[in-house]
Amino acid sequence: MSAPTAEEPWPVRTVARKIADWVHKLGTVWVEGQVTQISARPGTGTAFLTLRDPAADVSMTVTCSTQLLREHEPPLSDGARVVVHAKPTFYLNRGTLSLRADEIRSVGIGELLARVERLRRLLAAEGMFDPRRKRRPPFLPAKVGLITGRASAAERDVLANATARWPAVRFRVQNVAVQGSLAVPQILDALRVLDRDPEVEVIVIARGGGSVEDLLPFSDEALCRAVADCRTPVLSAIGHEPDTPLLDHVADLRCSTPTDAGKRVVPDVAEEVARVRQLRDRARRALHGWVDREVRLLTQLRSRPVLADPITPLLRRAEQVDSLVERGRRALLARLAEERAALNATKARLTTLGPAATLARGYAVVQHTDADGTPRVLRSTEDAGEGTEVRIRLADGALHAVVTGGPEGEGS
Repeated sequence: MSAPTAEEPWPVRTVARKIADWVHKLGTVWVEGQVTQISARPGTGTAFLTLRDPAADVSMTVTCSTQLLREHEPPLSDGARVVVHAKPTFYLNRGTLSLRADEIRSVGIGELLARVERLRRLLAAEGMFDPRRKRRPPFLPAKVGLITGRASAAERDVLANATARWPAVRFRVQNVAVQGSLAVPQILDALRVLDRDPEVEVIVIARGGGSVEDLLPFSDEALCRAVADCRTPVLSAIGHEPDTPLLDHVADLRCSTPTDAGKRVVPDVAEEVARVRQLRDRARRALHGWVDREVRLLTQLRSRPVLADPITPLLRRAEQVDSLVERGRRALLARLAEERAALNATKARLTTLGPAATLARGYAVVQHTDADGTPRVLRSTEDAGEGTEVRIRLADGALHAVVTGGPEGEGS
């Protein structure tokens, strides 16, 4: 048959038959899931089950003989974990796909616990339990996200204890199924919603006590990995103290019970007020002690002579300065007097030795003029012949004379 086109399309029966032919070629498979719906009407030979994936919102219809369902031990109930051996079947008239089961096995609690233990070792090997990756919840969160069952005792315990400790605390509550096949998908959706809320600073996942089967959703691998990837710190409060699902090891903080979570998610206002009062008292005592020490130090400083009577030392220093100034003045005057006396003595010697003093004692200086007109002191009679004009300098003036006689001896 040629491929369909817009001009020559295939009818619905042809498409359905081709799909059925392809599905019927598939072999049998083993499928694990949780039973969510069981329908076995009296007088019919076929029973219908809905098999749901425990970690995702995916389900398939399973058909089996009523006899197979009646003979199953223990009797199947909603939420039971089973392994089904079935063959995919496509019903042509309704266009639906289902699994036709010929064997149904219950997954025992021992096997479930063994799977949990294997998952525990796997997650531990990946470092998801490492204390270094855990974040410290905020001291006083602006808003607390709470994932718990609707109207459950765990919700009341968390809200009541947190509000009693800090009345102003705000919560954003996401009610989900906390057991059964719907628990994991709903918890994952609520976790994503709260993790995206910028006001939520810490998330609490709370559930009361229960059987091992009831607490299995909190050991689911998908949930553990989602909590490990959360940007917001997560507190786990599942069951009672002995209950330790894998979520307790992955969460940033494990609380023994929902009541414990309500006490640990926010501080106690009474304790904080008392702590503030205690710190204020310590600060007051420390401040008073510091002030007292400084006052004593100032008192000691003020009692010292230099601060008790600051004027007297200044006056003494002023007297010393005046005394030194007077000593300096006297020393300067004495030095000036000595220098003046020495100067006068030198001046007197110069005066005594000078030509003026010699002239005053009756001596005279005789000068004659050279041929070039330059006056010269007359030192020898040979330098002044008869008729030479000379200048005679006396103490009180000068005379001009002409030589009229020749040289005479010293004794003449």
